[in-house]
Amino acid sequence: MTGTAQDHFDALATALGPRATRHVPLGPFTTYGVGGPAAILLEIDGPDDLPAVRAVLAGRDVPVCVIGRGSNLLVADAGFAGIAVHLGRGFNWVRLPTPGTAGSPSFVVRAGASTPLPVLARQAAEAGWSGLTWAVGVPGSVGGAVRMNAGGHGADMAGCLLRYTWVDLRRDAGGTDDVSRLAYGYRSSSVGSAEVVLDAELAVTPGDAASEQAALSSIVGWRRRHQPGGSNAGSVFTNPPDEPAGKLIEAAGLKGFVLGTAHVSEKHANFIQAEKGGSADDVRALMEHVHREVLTHCGVSLSAEVRLLGFEGGETGAMVGGEVGAS
Repeated sequence: MTGTAQDHFDALATALGPRATRHVPLGPFTTYGVGGPAAILLEIDGPDDLPAVRAVLAGRDVPVCVIGRGSNLLVADAGFAGIAVHLGRGFNWVRLPTPGTAGSPSFVVRAGASTPLPVLARQAAEAGWSGLTWAVGVPGSVGGAVRMNAGGHGADMAGCLLRYTWVDLRRDAGGTDDVSRLAYGYRSSSVGSAEVVLDAELAVTPGDAASEQAALSSIVGWRRRHQPGGSNAGSVFTNPPDEPAGKLIEAAGLKGFVLGTAHVSEKHANFIQAEKGGSADDVRALMEHVHREVLTHCGVSLSAEVRLLGFEGGETGAMVGGEVGAS
């Protein structure tokens, strides 16, 4: 980073006050556990912090990335020359349903953006609400799930999200909107990099607590049997229409393939594992290798589900699934 850039971020951190910290490693904020520092880590404890932050960032052309639980994010070893926004405890809450109004679904769960999806799923199930059991298997946050249309086990956010509240940190924009504004696709949405999801409203129906908890246990058990633990970000590539990405990667002979401090999982080929203390750049290089080999052997160009932050060449292209977001 040049002296001019250093001065720029020093001044910006000063303006943002004690909530902003320079050169904080982002690896610990991700499930990969690897990667370099952000120029500024901005901790937003709750909604009351937002007006002051927006006043400083309004109109500034500075890269912004909102980090949830980091379960779908890989940060380059060189770090991120921008502001990484992390939402704190004031966004971690769940409000279970009350009867809806006319024209709305009968029952709605509200949850703050930093609420872990498994926590949301378990609280809903324990209270006997049906419709969110799938979320127990997704290790991200509510805000990240809204951003990327997270899903699993035959369901996703597009199928249960009703409304969400958001603000743009660099513009005078925000509010509460319904799901149609998100232009949802498979693991994608229209949420911009400086837009922060604050909370979400999700439809549920009355169920039986014992049955819902049994369904949770079944999903957790399935994941333990079929997916690896350790340092990874879940599925690396989105599934093409005709064949799961893991099957294609396995067909290309890459199960267990090692590149530096990263390797393709022996348990599930669409998972790339990072060694403790390893290199994010090795993970990215292995993603590129897998992409090339699958294209060569199977004729399929895979798109990344993992979001890439701080890498040379940007975050778009055939291998990358769109603009940087958070989970």
